[in-house]
Amino acid sequence: MNPDLKRGIRTFLSDQGLARDPVRFHRLQGDGSRRIFWRIAAGDPPVSFVIVSNPPDDRFLMRENHACLKIGMHLYEKGIPVPKIHQYDLASGWFIMEDLGDVHLSDAVALDSDPLPAYEEVLLHLFHLQTEGAAGFDPAWCWQTGRYDSSVMLAYEADYFREAFLVRYLGLARDSLKLDLPFYCLAEKASRQECRFFLHRDFQSRNIMVSKGRIRFVDWQGGRLGPLGYDLASLLIDPYTRLSPALQERLYSRYLDLVRDRDPSWAVPFESSYPYLAIQRNLQILAAFSHLTQVMGKTCFEAYIPPALHSLSGLLTQVPDQKLRPLKDLTTDLLSHKKILDIPVRDR
Repeated sequence: MNPDLKRGIRTFLSDQGLARDPVRFHRLQGDGSRRIFWRIAAGDPPVSFVIVSNPPDDRFLMRENHACLKIGMHLYEKGIPVPKIHQYDLASGWFIMEDLGDVHLSDAVALDSDPLPAYEEVLLHLFHLQTEGAAGFDPAWCWQTGRYDSSVMLAYEADYFREAFLVRYLGLARDSLKLDLPFYCLAEKASRQECRFFLHRDFQSRNIMVSKGRIRFVDWQGGRLGPLGYDLASLLIDPYTRLSPALQERLYSRYLDLVRDRDPSWAVPFESSYPYLAIQRNLQILAAFSHLTQVMGKTCFEAYIPPALHSLSGLLTQVPDQKLRPLKDLTTDLLSHKKILDIPVRDR
């Protein structure tokens, strides 16, 4: 931990009346991010906070930190269940935040015989995030793009899938992959709904916390404006939880009820674009797990590649669109690829 951050923590604790108490530091395990996390605790009884450190070594990271701050403050002020940012230093790239504990949604539902109530509560908060979070949102806060549109789908999901998963991870020849037509078809049909809602962009169970019995959201810095269906797909096809098709369908129907209750005119574009948005999200998942495994050396993610590939195959089977046939056939063939079959099966 660098000296500037330590001084910032001491100043913050002093402001909290905890300056004279010994401070306990505990490094937290990160996930797919390069950011570093600590939990600090002081006082008796102990009061804890979480430190997020992301030194802005380049313009890209500077923009990420700016997005974390501006979007996080916006969502908190809107009553969205994100942690409070107590203090920050953008020049050094650190934040002191409310501590939400260690229980992710994936942990909670693994111990629950009936995950439906927890997921129904998540859906209510998600819909609130998407609708209220969009009010007053400024796309200039975003660090990648201000909107999730067809250009993002093609560059950051379809091409990412082709390069990271098919070419680099599986070793397939790029010239043999005739996927431009299905990729353009996906992007065109997935972008039919307006980009007028707040999009979290990584709304999966490890970014949803259960803190003191409440649902809370983290990792919002990739947020932008987008359609309704993408975050729902992220939640339902999440490889970490592997929800059954029956539960996915039930949650989809519950979410559709929320859409219809709010504005019936939103339902048709949501239903027509959702299958394509789910496929887009699945492409991104496979690309990300491949990149994390092969490039970043985080091999724990490799075990989630087979279930993600099975999920993609299932989604493509459900969409009777002939333009997607090359992608569907390729995915079916990959299920028997030796590298996929050699990955050890992992329990949830």
